[in-house]
Amino acid sequence: MKRLFWLALGLGAGAAGAIMTARFARRQMDKVAPSTLAREARGGLLDLSRRVSESMEEGRRAMQEKEEQLRRESGESRKLD
Repeated sequence: MKRLFWLALGLGAGAAGAIMTARFARRQMDKVAPSTLAREARGGLLDLSRRVSESMEEGRRAMQEKEEQLRRESGESRKLD
């Protein structure tokens, strides 16, 4: 009876381990599938392009502010002359 119990326990543990390993392997394969990699690359490129456009806009804004400041300063110094 003890042997039958341990045999059943070992078979159950082996089957559970095999199922868990197969599921893990399938998930890992899905992560490196070409469609998944392409989707992630596209998302990364979209994020990069968004950040670049935000940086350019911030640069334009800073440039305009500095230009306005310089124009105000040069205009004020002309009035003092």
